[in-house]
Amino acid sequence: MTHDNPLLQDWHGAWAVPPFESVQPTHFEPAFDVAMKEHRDELDAIANDAAPASFDNTLAAFDRSGARLSRIEALFSNLCHSHTNPELQAVQRRMAVPLAAHESAIYMHRKLFARVQAVHETRQKAGLSSQQLRLLERVHLDFVRAGAMLAPAAQERYKEVTQKLAELTTAFGQNVLHDESTWQLVLKTEGELAGLPEFVRSAARSAAQERGIEGYAITLSRSLIVPFLTFSQRRDLRETAWRAWAARGEHAGEHDNRPLIAQIIELRQEQAQLHGYKSFADYALVDRMAREPKAVHQLLDDVWDRAKQKVESERAQLKAAQAADGATGEIESWDWRYWAEKVRQRDYAIDDAQVKPYFALEAMVNAAFDTAQRLFGIRFTPRPDLPAYHPDVKVYEVHDAQGGPVGLFFHDNYARPSKRSGAWMSTFLRQGRNGGTLRPLVANNNNFAKGAPTLLSFDDVRTLFHEFGHGLHGLLSNVDYVKLSCTSVLQDFVELPSQLFEHWMSEPEVLRRHARHVQTGEPIPDALIDKLQRAAKFGQGYETVSYVASALVDMAVHTHPDPASVTDWSAFEAQVLRELRLPPAVDTRHRLVHFQHLFSGDAYAAGYYVYMWAEVLDADAFGAFKEAGNPFDAQVAARLKQWIYSSGNSVEPGEAYASFRGRAPKVEALLEKRGLLQPA
Repeated sequence: MTHDNPLLQDWHGAWAVPPFESVQPTHFEPAFDVAMKEHRDELDAIANDAAPASFDNTLAAFDRSGARLSRIEALFSNLCHSHTNPELQAVQRRMAVPLAAHESAIYMHRKLFARVQAVHETRQKAGLSSQQLRLLERVHLDFVRAGAMLAPAAQERYKEVTQKLAELTTAFGQNVLHDESTWQLVLKTEGELAGLPEFVRSAARSAAQERGIEGYAITLSRSLIVPFLTFSQRRDLRETAWRAWAARGEHAGEHDNRPLIAQIIELRQEQAQLHGYKSFADYALVDRMAREPKAVHQLLDDVWDRAKQKVESERAQLKAAQAADGATGEIESWDWRYWAEKVRQRDYAIDDAQVKPYFALEAMVNAAFDTAQRLFGIRFTPRPDLPAYHPDVKVYEVHDAQGGPVGLFFHDNYARPSKRSGAWMSTFLRQGRNGGTLRPLVANNNNFAKGAPTLLSFDDVRTLFHEFGHGLHGLLSNVDYVKLSCTSVLQDFVELPSQLFEHWMSEPEVLRRHARHVQTGEPIPDALIDKLQRAAKFGQGYETVSYVASALVDMAVHTHPDPASVTDWSAFEAQVLRELRLPPAVDTRHRLVHFQHLFSGDAYAAGYYVYMWAEVLDADAFGAFKEAGNPFDAQVAARLKQWIYSSGNSVEPGEAYASFRGRAPKVEALLEKRGLLQPA
């Protein structure tokens, strides 16, 4: 199957676009076999080089190795997340262990590590550039953290642990997708639709049609269920929908994530202990800006207490709205968004049904593109002739201010049963110059409910800008080595470019230019902009508590000294939240049973806090534009591009931030942004 396998042929043209139109699930396993062998041969050649180890023949060669495997793996991962099917999921399950075993074989290759170690020991005398030294230090650390310095018996066990973790995390994500893609709340009568504005009805009609259902369907896509919980007058249906949303991954049977969680946490603890750390959090945080759990708690604990005070003042507003409406009883989790919307309409004159017509998806995409052009000089040109993996995906060619090629951008905005929930950025190819020019192929995935037209909430617009900020981090990368490029930065720095870009979505200058009524074409009124900005801090108590609670549960799970002693992780989660005194009716952002950040991989394990860590950075960073008096100040934008969006992991993140801002970040900007500063 190799001679006619499209994955093993040259990919499309100058951009090396993957062969979306011809690849089938059956192509992946034989292609992986070929590409993994090719990679092993390349590594053996480096390890067995008769010449003394040097940066060029060891580190630069290592960075170039495995290029074919990286491309196949990137395509496979993107399809598994964005447009999967049962055949692809079966391949994903079968390949989880072999791919993990291959990763272990790389970093436990004794002769290869000996050469890396030799270069590392003489690094200060080798005359390396700053970027070469950074690559050497990062690669050496990767080897050490993957077990290269463990004793042989410990290495064997470490391989077993990582392979089992790969199998379990794959199953976890597939279980969540199963629950999200198979559940729906079908609405047929006007009574069942009571309170739902037209944009929610339109999205629910589209969801029903996509699933072959008559009437309207509420699914577990966030962009559909959250508006339903916000507007539906049917409290009984809100409760039904909320309970289904909260219970994803918690159903007895083959899709139950509870036993998987227990195994994953215990294996991670063993992984940490093999390295000599007392907990997985201690192990994970060594390679993050926070460095240790204590620093994470210093940030989260301070914000937690402030946010709980804020949420109680918000609860009083909700109770007043409830009383004014003649309703009684306790406000439950499925009620909070409904009454919060009443307060928003009453106290801030903000009604999503009136706001959304100003935020058509296409217009907001253009707003993001225009903002990027004004800041960084890049242009996005549609390329409908280039292939993509689904008809909904739009492909754009990206050029710099001089017209030179930058990369390709794949925009995949709609929810569908074959796509995992949430929003994310990924790459099909990462930028680099080591051995030839590689231009990035970057994808953004959102899960907006398709309408006619598709109208976004203000939060949806924020999500679109957030992911586009990640996309810019990938597209603007300007480094020599692939392993340092794009978003390959420390986890608590990776959210800075994305969260920082969110600031422009609410800038009056951007809104006046792009937020136009979908029917009349009239620009959004200044009075409505003022209302949106005043209302932005309403609900921040709820949102902050919801997020920080999940981050604190993550830390509690991954600092537990004896995970094997926990017999029920859902009960453990509930106990942690009781001890934290989570305010009644306030949901955590994610429950453990569907917390994909933690259990569909390990990137955010003991690391969900990174969004708030990065928010300290992003709030402080945008202050540079405020101080310049212009959100598009050319000098500030040039520094931002150089040090934040283009430098990848070629510079230590604290140093990169200080080079942009001229100093270390200050937390006050975050507290002010969220309305958590106490009155003087």
